[in-house]
Amino acid sequence: MSGLAGRHALVTGANRGIGAAIAQRLATDGARVTLLVRSRASANAVLATLPAGTLVMEADVTNAEQVSRACEAANAAAPVDMLVNNAGAAESAKFADSDDALFDRMLNVNFRGAVLTTRALLPGMLARRFGRVVNIASTAGLTGYPYVTAYVAAKHAVVGLTRALAREVAAKGVTVNAICPGFTDTDLVSASVERIVASTGRSVDDARAALVSGNPQGRLITPAEVASAVAWLCRDDAGSVTGQAIAIDGGELA
Repeated sequence: MSGLAGRHALVTGANRGIGAAIAQRLATDGARVTLLVRSRASANAVLATLPAGTLVMEADVTNAEQVSRACEAANAAAPVDMLVNNAGAAESAKFADSDDALFDRMLNVNFRGAVLTTRALLPGMLARRFGRVVNIASTAGLTGYPYVTAYVAAKHAVVGLTRALAREVAAKGVTVNAICPGFTDTDLVSASVERIVASTGRSVDDARAALVSGNPQGRLITPAEVASAVAWLCRDDAGSVTGQAIAIDGGELA
C-alpha cells in the first residue's frame, strides 16, 4: 500500500488553517479522517468539504481526560494509524513581560497537547506494528525569534519530543517526524499582522512584508504545502523517514 486508502488519521486542531488543509489532503489521498477540535461547531465548515462519515471528536488537547476519551472513541470507530498533532497557539511578548502563565499556555497547547494525544494512540500503533506520528512544529522549533520566547521554547520541545520518540520506536514500525513551517497564510499570521499594525502603526501591507522578509522566496507558505508534506510522511513508502524536523520555509533556514 503506497497511498493512504484503508488508513485512519486523527488530526488535532483541524477546524481551520493548516489543520483543515491536512485533513482535506489526507481524505483526498484515501484516508479516513477524524477531526479533533475543541468545539464541534467550529469544524462545520471543514467537515462540509470532507467525505460523509468523517468523525469529529471534541477535546481540549491540554486536558488529559478529554484527550483520552476522544482518542478511545476514535480508535473504537477504526484503529488510528496516523496522528497529526497540529493544534497550537502563538503569543508574543518581550521576555521580561512573559510571565509563568504565558509559558504555561504555550507549553500546554503546543507541547503537552502532542504528548497527550501521542500517549493515547501510540500503544495501538505499536501493537499493530504500523504508525505515523507527524508533529506540526515551526521554524521556531529550529531557530530563535525575538519576542516569542515562550512559543519558541514550546516548539523546540516538540522537535525534541519528535527526535527522542523516533529513536525509541524506530524498530517497531512507527515513524515520528515534525514539519516546521515558516510564516504560513493562516488566521494565526493574520493575527500577527494585526498586532504589528497596532503596535507599530505600520500598514497591513508593510506588516505582512515584514513577516515574509526572512523568506528568500518573499512569500507566505501555503497550508496546502504543509499538508502535502504530511501526506508524504504518512505513506508506506516514507517508512525510512523518521526523527526528522523538515523545514518548509522558502529557504529561510538554508
